[in-house]
Amino acid sequence: MRSGFPRCLVWLVMAMAILIPTQTSFAAAEPKTVLILHSYGQNFKPWSEYAKALRQELQQRSPWRLIIQDFSVITARAEELNPEYQFVDYLRALFVHRSPDLIVAFGAPGAAFAQTHRKELFPGVPLILAAIEERRVQSLALTENDTVVSVRQSIPVLFGNILQLLPSTKTVAVVIGDSPNERFWTLQLEKELEPLKGRVRFIFYNELSFDEILRQAASLPPNSAIFWVQPQVDAQGAVHDGDRALKELSTVANAPIFSFDDAFFTGEIVGGPMTSVSAATRITTDVALRILGGEKPAAITTPVLQYGPAKYDWRQLQRWGISESHLPPGSEIQFREATAWEKYRREIVLGAAILLIQAVLIGWLLLEHRRRHEAELQAKKQMSEIAHVTRFSMAGELTASITHELNQPLAAILINAETLELLVKSPSPDMNEIAEIVSDIRRDDQRASGVIVRLRSLLKKRPYEARNLDLNEVVGEAVQLLSGLVVAQQVELHSLLCSAPLPIEGDRVQLQQVVLNLVVNAMDAMSAVPPAERRVTVETARQSEFAEISVRDTGPGIQAEDLKKVFEPFYSTKEQGMGMGLSIARTIIDAHSGRITVHNHAGTGALFRVTLPLDRAGLLSKGAAAQAAAAQG
Repeated sequence: MRSGFPRCLVWLVMAMAILIPTQTSFAAAEPKTVLILHSYGQNFKPWSEYAKALRQELQQRSPWRLIIQDFSVITARAEELNPEYQFVDYLRALFVHRSPDLIVAFGAPGAAFAQTHRKELFPGVPLILAAIEERRVQSLALTENDTVVSVRQSIPVLFGNILQLLPSTKTVAVVIGDSPNERFWTLQLEKELEPLKGRVRFIFYNELSFDEILRQAASLPPNSAIFWVQPQVDAQGAVHDGDRALKELSTVANAPIFSFDDAFFTGEIVGGPMTSVSAATRITTDVALRILGGEKPAAITTPVLQYGPAKYDWRQLQRWGISESHLPPGSEIQFREATAWEKYRREIVLGAAILLIQAVLIGWLLLEHRRRHEAELQAKKQMSEIAHVTRFSMAGELTASITHELNQPLAAILINAETLELLVKSPSPDMNEIAEIVSDIRRDDQRASGVIVRLRSLLKKRPYEARNLDLNEVVGEAVQLLSGLVVAQQVELHSLLCSAPLPIEGDRVQLQQVVLNLVVNAMDAMSAVPPAERRVTVETARQSEFAEISVRDTGPGIQAEDLKKVFEPFYSTKEQGMGMGLSIARTIIDAHSGRITVHNHAGTGALFRVTLPLDRAGLLSKGAAAQAAAAQG
């Protein structure tokens, strides 16, 4: 018995411990109910925007679970009283078991309904009159369970904004409906705009159907503006909620549209000083949370909401040609289309950087190109001078050949002159024979003169001169200059020239210098070869689009390790050589866009090969000349 009783007590205590927190948690988790009363309907602006924003903020900021229920005071559209009482009975029936924790009435019609039926409609439930103009609050009917979040509409400020932006305005059309609340504001507007009637003509559309409003708005006179007050109910009793009516008006209107609340700031109105949905909602939410938290509504007072900084739609400013200089200081401009710089700043900066880098690189390359060009010109000048010196040096080696070339015609001239002298002294000189002797003297003189001209051309210092040449003629003239040297060095020189012309573009003297250098080097390379075996073959040929010169000797050839060095400056296999001949030859051929190579011949000796591009224009002209000669033949 003693052991069983404590055990039962333990179980009882545990059950109570479990039960009590559960009941407490159920009580704590019970949601709070917020009843929202809409003026006209849930989609009528501007109050619909305030209600949506309040719902969102309450759900985000409330520490309690909330049930938010919306009801529309549709009786605000007319002055019938019986439907109002039926609506009151309907609400009381809905909340017969549990009253709401808070009532929020938006707009003057909703506030008027709540204050009129306060005694019948949950008199002990806290009430917030929100988004209501302070002139529409029934202050005497407020109870200790009521508080107000009101706004102030300054009619002179709103219309003064129109005249500031459009100083030449002569007509302002006011779009407003014909419900009881709108009749109040029509009278209020007419009263407060009285001082401006001498400057501006005001047209009120409260007695028109909305279709007629659209027709008149489309044909307003110049220098007009439109002030938009949502026409809740037009003169024919048609209701206009949502954005449709404003969008239709914006489509047909021939004048800019202004309004009083940023709930309408959706792309159709210009803008200006306006009441702010976000500011009013934030204050209303603060008040609602304080009331739900237990504070008395009458103890909570909020200042009347004034206009914030004026804000304008950039698109409408552009549409109606309104200068930003007319806007009041501190104005906000929204919906501004980003400039190309704002849209593509990174791309523009990157592109500019790339262009700058490219400009620097191009400038640097141009500078380097200029420097290289100048260096090439200087190098060509220096190489030309070196080549000139080399030609003088070569002239010394060709002395015997030149002497031989000159001695032959001079000796012939001397013999013919002596013969001519004898004939002239004879009693009956043979005139035919005298004529032949004179002709021989002229021929030999021209031959000697040609040798001197070629020598002077070879030794003359002059810049590079590119001309149309026949490579066969260039090689032939160079070979003639070597005839005496060939005899002196006991070398057999063979010249095999191509039967067809080889037109090229180049400098005659420089190319002859290359040929002379190659042949002289070939003869020097055979100094150890028996005279009977000393042979140099100079040959020209055409290889596709190129003209070719080959110089082959029967000497010992070039050592394998020297083949890659023979064209380097100051490299020579001769004991007394400067090592500049082949280097200059390669420079000359490179300047002619050609190529010079060397390798050992399959038999004996070395083979130098020079290739130069053919002159296509020269080929065509020579071909046409050949065809013309064939046709004449």
